[in-house]
Amino acid sequence: MARFIFVTGGVVSSLGKGLMAAALAALLQARGYTVRLRKLDPYLNIDPGTMSPYQHGEVYVTDDGAETDLDLGHYERFTGVPARQSDNVTSGRIYQGIIQRERRGDYLGATVQVIPHVTNAIKDFISADVPADCDFLICEVGGTVGDIESLPFIEAIRQFRNEAGRGETLSIHTTLVPYIAAAGELKTKPTQHSVRELTSLGIQPEIIVCRCEHPLPDNERAKISSFCNVRKDAVIPALDAKSIYAVPAQYHEAGLDTEVLAALGIDDAPPPDMARWTDIMDRLEHFEGEVTIGVVGKYVGLLDAYKSLTEALIHGGMANRVRVRINWLDAEMFSGPDGDVAPMLEPVHAILVPGGFGERGSEGKIASVRFARERNVPFFGICLGMQMACIEAAREAGIEEASSTEFGETSEPVVGLITEWMSEAGIQKRAAEGDLGGTMRLGAYEAVLGHNSVVRGIYGSDRISERHRHRYEVNAHYKAALEAGGLIFSGMSPDGELPEIVERPDHPWFIGVQFHPELKSKPFDPHPLFASFIDAAVKQSRLV
Repeated sequence: MARFIFVTGGVVSSLGKGLMAAALAALLQARGYTVRLRKLDPYLNIDPGTMSPYQHGEVYVTDDGAETDLDLGHYERFTGVPARQSDNVTSGRIYQGIIQRERRGDYLGATVQVIPHVTNAIKDFISADVPADCDFLICEVGGTVGDIESLPFIEAIRQFRNEAGRGETLSIHTTLVPYIAAAGELKTKPTQHSVRELTSLGIQPEIIVCRCEHPLPDNERAKISSFCNVRKDAVIPALDAKSIYAVPAQYHEAGLDTEVLAALGIDDAPPPDMARWTDIMDRLEHFEGEVTIGVVGKYVGLLDAYKSLTEALIHGGMANRVRVRINWLDAEMFSGPDGDVAPMLEPVHAILVPGGFGERGSEGKIASVRFARERNVPFFGICLGMQMACIEAAREAGIEEASSTEFGETSEPVVGLITEWMSEAGIQKRAAEGDLGGTMRLGAYEAVLGHNSVVRGIYGSDRISERHRHRYEVNAHYKAALEAGGLIFSGMSPDGELPEIVERPDHPWFIGVQFHPELKSKPFDPHPLFASFIDAAVKQSRLV
C-alpha cells in the first residue's frame, strides 16, 4: 500500500511547493522507493488548456493527452516517471463530474453538497489509479491555505487522513519566513499564522518547510517548533538554490527526506544514492564552453510560459558540457517595416522559434527563420516554429501569399486547421466552430523518419513517439513545392498524412518539428534533438 504525502502552502504563492515535492520524490527514489506525484488545482477551469500563458505559465502535456499544470513537468524532470491524466485535477473537473452524475440521476434524489459529494470525489481522485508497486504518492495542493477555492481540497485531505490512519499519511506545509531588512531579522509570525490556519481546518502538519532568503537560526526554528507544534528537526529551512537541480541535495542536507521517513515510522530505509544529482550539478558547474541561443517567441514577458523549453536547452548544454545562455527576443520587434532582425540575431549562435498561438509576432518569427536559413545559423522550430519555417520556405519558393488559416483567410494555406487524424482510439474529427478546450491533437503520437534523414541519425531510430499540442498542421499538399526548394519532409505520421518533421540537409542544422520534444527532456536524460541542437550551436560559436 502506498503512503500518501500531502503538500500545502501558506503565506504567499510561488514558494516552490512543486519543486519541493519533486525534490522529495527524487530523494525517496534515491533510497530505492517508487514514487508518484499528483497535483490538485483549485481553479474552476476544467484544465489549463484554454488559459493564457500569462495567467498560468506553460501547459504541460502528458503522453495520454492531458493538459496539465507546469508542476507536472517538474515531477517528470526530477523523477523520470511519466505523468498521466490521473495525476492532475481541478475544481472544474471535480464539479463537472458531480454535475454530470447528478443530471443522470446517480445520486438517487439526494441533495448534492460539498460534503460529502465534492470531498468524496476529491478523495476518489487522490486514491485512484495508484500503481500496486507505488511506495509513496505525493499530492500537492495548489494555491495558498486560507483561499476559499481550496477549502474543499483541505477538507477532503482531512477526511482522507482520518480514514487512512496517521501512519499512512503525512502533511508537509510550506511557508515563507520573510527577512525584514530594516530590522535585520527573519520573522516567523507569518508561518505561525499560516500553520494556525491549517490546523483550524483540521490538519496538523508533521513537517514545516520554511522558504527564506537568509539562514534560519536555531532559535527561530525552535520558536516555529514551539508555536506550531512540530519537532524542531521537522522545521526544514529552504534557502534559495543556485539551480533547481541543486534542490534535492539541499533538502537532503536539511534533513527533509529523513524527517519524512521518521514521521511515517520507517527506520530501515537505505541511505540515498545521490550520484545522479552529483553528476548533474558537476555538468552544470564545470562547463567547457558557452553558447547563446536566441529564442524568438511571443510570451517572453513571462518565462514560465517556456519552462520546459528553458530546461530542455539547459539539458542540451549538460550533454555537451557547455553553459547555455538564452536571449529572449520578442517576435513583435521583428515585425513591420522597421523590424530588422540582424542586430538582434547576429550575436547568437543558434535560433529557436517555439510554439505559440495566434498571428501576433508571426512575421517576426518568419523573418527569424529567413535569417537562420540565409546566414547558415542553426535553427530549431517547434510546433508553430515548424509552421513558420514552412511558410518561409513557401514564400521563398515563389508562393508569395503563403500563410496559415490560423491568421485569417488566405489563398495559399500552407498551414491549416487539422480536422481529422488517426489516434490509438481511432479517427478523431474536429470542426472549425467547435469548442477550444481539450480539442487539439494532444498527447503522444508516433512518427516515421526518413532512412537517410538528419533526424534519423539524431534519434538513432526510424520510428519515434513524441507529445503534441496543436490545432493547425502543415498542409501536405505543399510537400512537393517545399521539397523542391530544399525543405525536406523527413518525418511523417505512420499513415503518411501528417507532416511531423522538416529539415534542410544542405544547412548546418535546420530542423522543424510539429511536436514538443522539450516535454520529454530530463537533466539525467537530455532529449537527443536538444543535445544535437546545442552541439550545432557549439560548432557555430567556433566560426564567429
